[in-house]
Amino acid sequence: MEFSESAVKNSLVFAINGERFEVSDIHPSTTLLEFLRLRTPFKGAKLGCGEGGCGACVVLLSKYNPVLDEVDDFTVSSCLTLLCSVNGCSITTTEGLGNSKDGFHPIHERFSGFHASQCGFCTPGMCMSLFSALVNAEKTLRPEPPMGFSKLKVSEAERAIAGNLCRCTGYRPIADACKSFAADVDMEDLGFNSFWRQGDGKEVKIRSLPLYNHNDKICTFPEFLKNENRSTLLLDSRRYSWHNPVSLEELQRLMGFVEDENGTRVKVVVGNTGMGYYKEIESYNKYIDLRHIPELSMIRRDDKGINIGATVTISKAIEALREYSKGGFSSGGMVYKKIADHMEKIASGFIRNSASIGGNLVMAQRKNFPSDLATVLLAVGSTVNIMNGPKSEELTLEEFLRRPDLDSKIILLSVKVPAWDQITGISSGTEMKLLFETYRAAPRPLGNALPYLNAALMAEVFHCKSSNETIISSCRFAFGAYGTKHPIRAAKVEEFLTGKLLSVRVLYEAIKLVRGIVVPDDGTSSPAYRANPESVDGYSTLRVKDSKTKRISSQLDHCKIPTLLSPAKQVVELNRQYHPVGEPIAKSGAALQASGEAVYVDDIPSPTNCLHGAFIYSTKPFARVKGIKFKPKSLPDGFSSLISFKDIPGENIGSNTIFGTEPLFADDFTRCAGQYIAFVVADTQKHADMAANLAVVDYDVGNLEPPILSVEEAVRRSSFFEVPSYVNPKKVGDFSKGMAEADHKILSAEINIGSQYYFYMETQTALAIPDEDNCIVVYSSIQGPEYAHSTISRCLGIPEHNVRVITRRVGGGFGGKAIRAMPVATACALAAYKLQCPVRIYMNRKTDMIIAGGRHPMKVTYSVGFKSDGKITALHLDILINAGITADLSPLMPNNMLGALKKYDWGALSFDIKVCKTNHSSKSAMRAPGEVQATFISEAVIEHVASTLSMEVDSVRSKNLHTYNSLNFFYEDAGEPVDYTLPSIWDKLAISSSFKQRTEMIKQFNMCNKWKKRGISRVPIVHEVLLRPTPGKVSILSDGSVAVEVGGIELGQGLWTKVKQMVAFALSSIRCDGVDDFLKKVRVIQSDTLSLIQGGFTAGSTTSESSCEAVRLCCNVLVERLTPIKERLQEQMGSVEWGTLILQAQSQAVNLSASSYYVPDFSSMIYLNYGAAVSEVEVNLLTGETAILQSDIIYDCGQSLNPAVDLGQIEGAFVQGIGFFMFEEYTSNSEGLVVAEGTWTYKIPTIDTIPKQFNVEVMNSGHHRNHILSSKASGEPPLLLAVSVHCATRAAIREARQQLLSWTGQCKSDSIFQLEVPATMPVVKNLCGLENVETYLHSLLS
Repeated sequence: MEFSESAVKNSLVFAINGERFEVSDIHPSTTLLEFLRLRTPFKGAKLGCGEGGCGACVVLLSKYNPVLDEVDDFTVSSCLTLLCSVNGCSITTTEGLGNSKDGFHPIHERFSGFHASQCGFCTPGMCMSLFSALVNAEKTLRPEPPMGFSKLKVSEAERAIAGNLCRCTGYRPIADACKSFAADVDMEDLGFNSFWRQGDGKEVKIRSLPLYNHNDKICTFPEFLKNENRSTLLLDSRRYSWHNPVSLEELQRLMGFVEDENGTRVKVVVGNTGMGYYKEIESYNKYIDLRHIPELSMIRRDDKGINIGATVTISKAIEALREYSKGGFSSGGMVYKKIADHMEKIASGFIRNSASIGGNLVMAQRKNFPSDLATVLLAVGSTVNIMNGPKSEELTLEEFLRRPDLDSKIILLSVKVPAWDQITGISSGTEMKLLFETYRAAPRPLGNALPYLNAALMAEVFHCKSSNETIISSCRFAFGAYGTKHPIRAAKVEEFLTGKLLSVRVLYEAIKLVRGIVVPDDGTSSPAYRANPESVDGYSTLRVKDSKTKRISSQLDHCKIPTLLSPAKQVVELNRQYHPVGEPIAKSGAALQASGEAVYVDDIPSPTNCLHGAFIYSTKPFARVKGIKFKPKSLPDGFSSLISFKDIPGENIGSNTIFGTEPLFADDFTRCAGQYIAFVVADTQKHADMAANLAVVDYDVGNLEPPILSVEEAVRRSSFFEVPSYVNPKKVGDFSKGMAEADHKILSAEINIGSQYYFYMETQTALAIPDEDNCIVVYSSIQGPEYAHSTISRCLGIPEHNVRVITRRVGGGFGGKAIRAMPVATACALAAYKLQCPVRIYMNRKTDMIIAGGRHPMKVTYSVGFKSDGKITALHLDILINAGITADLSPLMPNNMLGALKKYDWGALSFDIKVCKTNHSSKSAMRAPGEVQATFISEAVIEHVASTLSMEVDSVRSKNLHTYNSLNFFYEDAGEPVDYTLPSIWDKLAISSSFKQRTEMIKQFNMCNKWKKRGISRVPIVHEVLLRPTPGKVSILSDGSVAVEVGGIELGQGLWTKVKQMVAFALSSIRCDGVDDFLKKVRVIQSDTLSLIQGGFTAGSTTSESSCEAVRLCCNVLVERLTPIKERLQEQMGSVEWGTLILQAQSQAVNLSASSYYVPDFSSMIYLNYGAAVSEVEVNLLTGETAILQSDIIYDCGQSLNPAVDLGQIEGAFVQGIGFFMFEEYTSNSEGLVVAEGTWTYKIPTIDTIPKQFNVEVMNSGHHRNHILSSKASGEPPLLLAVSVHCATRAAIREARQQLLSWTGQCKSDSIFQLEVPATMPVVKNLCGLENVETYLHSLLS
């Protein structure tokens, strides 16, 4: 039903979690996420990237179709969805599923019980992705599921979260939580959880799960919305308007007005997902939503093909193509199906649900977007229909892409995919065949990543049975995304192949022709890889079944999305000696995190008159700052102030460590790209970010020395940071003597190691509030509140007792919220102090990535001597560490590195490690800082030695493992002999992982497969950790409940959970009656720097155990005070209830609060951690893609304080390590400015890139008398084990290179090569041979 504009109020009406909202005072650029977080109590949806690339903001959007009387439910990325576009819709967030007061939803409970939430920042989005899958599965006609399950399939459950990122868990437990709802799940396949115990039967397991009744449906679309009137004009003011035209005529009128109105800026919108890629800074006056025009939103099929309206979403187009592909095996149906298959790899589900077909093609045409869709549709001869003013015209897609960039007044109406069975007349049973394949080489198999290169091939071929030969009647090739303006047809190749008899020679010549056509533009990343047609395996489609030529890649199936995860084993040995310590209880607060109730800094409601800040940072590495201006007439409304070093009342200090300070702002000079220059303050975060983006910094480099932008230049100019003697490591043994004993030597081999970004899901954030009497309170997401406290005090020039820093929880840290969080909190405090009003910041992902610094890059040169049997006698390392512009914690790096380097018995180890001061952003500690690089160096040396001797790498590793004596020689104090568990782990892992048997199987596989090679590797780790002093405070309240404060910060690592367990254990030693579950009485409260001082840093993997020991000391004091009272009560009453004891203690004026400061003694301060991993990979020689088939880990946790928490730490660290070694490129430009600035360019592991089978054993190695309840650290050491994936990849590449040599007729070995970190697809492909298909074909010809 239509309504006149005059009869309808110009306002938005929608529902959130069943609650009606009517809004008229909103700017059309406002996103759904902004509205949710700023104007509703529903803050479960989080801002992780602002690009639609992480899934933290996912919500369920429900639309009502009055014609069909149906509700369409689908996920969207709320950070991109414009609020005006949800008019008449219903939104469900994770709060709408359940909560702590009314009861959690089974999704929340299962995420908690399967240990699938650590920092929790990503969890609400994960929950909503799963909920959407459940809702839509219930709409299918599948059989009724068993009680407790849904109609969901396991494969759907896994893929439901394929677009959601998690930096903490490693994904395996998340997948298990999702799969637990699937009707076809095998309960034995579900991993470690808190619902059932090992050995429980299937029925017990099902009963133990939080009950899910698929008939108890949550109403996603309330009835009242169905009767709301719809307006074609939603918002209208003098400054901006939003229009919903319902016809092409109305659209033409609106577009016509644009020409008449001087200066009006128009934005045509559908799903707005393009904003995730093209960050538009400018604002618009008029918004026109095309989705309500029937001609643009319809899908029609006739005998000539399928006509898809431009506003049809990619998801709806996939559904239609799949539907039209059913019913027979026609050529046209096959084409539709393969187009749909390819489209499922575009972006992620919650983006495809909003992104339109037309929007994707227009971005490809107008903005050179590397579109998969354009390439595929180009190959099938699609046409488009466009409207230019009153005229419409039909063009081929090729003509559309080639024409000059569309102006804003030209509208794409539809795209037509032809029916190829009608065009060719090919039917089943004829000798003529239509071949069609699509290809994409991309970092992630399931999408959510732009391709390096994509292609599509269509060919009509005739197979002659008598001669067994194939003739190409016609063909169409399209290539795209390789670094050019738009996809192209390879016309010369098509012309060459048409009419040809398919043969080795023809294929060989065709590949050479393509190389001359697919030429990336200057500046394209990985140009050699992208220019390589083999990278998309396009020639496997054309196959000749004669004796000479086989199908080039018979093993590859491009249509099937690979299965994600195989059943995995988690082996955990429980220790109940210190109950409840040692129990695998769920992480404290996990269900709150899932339900969106957990409060992070940015969830704290803004106080009255709160302003928001954003940083202006330098884009130059070394320059004089002459001033800051803003583009004329561009400052947004709400701009308040610009704060620089001139406004600082105290010291210009942004952070401080034991090695010095870092300025908050650049003074007259900026000394690195990414250095803070000033702080913009405005009324909203959006306006502050806009103002910062519009700032123009006036630089002058006259008469300045050139910046130092490499470690080599730092050496030339002697630019180093001093490493104090107390952290400077010592050499081991006599290097000269060791080299003299060697039979072989490798001299001056070089390796380079790149950086890594933290990618915590919650970016840097703080809120500062001025308080009475010149005081200030700062809420900060930081790993070291104490250090922010002192920094703020010095910057503001006020006493420390005037500053309070509060931290409740951190949405992921990994070291990046330690030093790098201090200037963020300090800048907020400075602005609030100066302006005398609250100021907060939630840093956008781009700025966060530019300023973060990240892991230390290095250049390493090594010389090594070794015997003929592989025993290494001496190793010397020259290491240049790029520390950036300030010391930060970089002087610790040499000592950290040596702790991990000494894991092998090198005979003698000498080194020269220089910490280089460069004009790069300051590098900081990142999970396993220095240790992960050192582990890579160690394995690179071992691999090089093995290759030189032509020995099995594993035997060289085994040969150089420490004995207990050599371990003591290298580490000086390695503990008791019984503590050295690595040899037993090494042997046990070989058996549990079937290492030797799989090694032989891999040899057979590699002999039988030309285009896929496998590799396997087993690596050990020895990781040294340090315990630091930590405070604790335990207070027993009048009702017997217990409040606990610790110096450690909850980052997602389960620190609060372990502390609660320790308090419950220590206090229960008094043995009162009536306390069934002491854990429920204990709450750990937020860190407050005025309540508990000397908190230190939460870092280095050991803060959980030292915090546990601190509270145990407190509890011991309390038990000592309470024991005499309990004994007296026991004499009087027989049994004593806990509550009675506490009331009696209060009445007798017993101090029920105890504080402690745990200082580890020398014997327990430093200890070694041990573990080992086996990883097996499969490398696709055509694309360079590396699939991790299986990883097996055994890690010694001592007697784990909480095996569930430690298991999560092991898996999460390992997957983060995979990111470092295989995927994550933290790149910068020639001036040191980071260019990997978001989810589009920086790829962390996803559920489709982790090991398909992921087996972990948390080893209980028994009693360790110098450890806290015999426990050991788990946060960082397992990250080092991910080098096993890199080494396995190297093994597979070695096989590929050997095969390549055999095709050239050479017999020599080519096993010595360096595999870069990260070993991305282009890197791997380059080492396997960029022209390996040509080489193979040439070998057949010769």
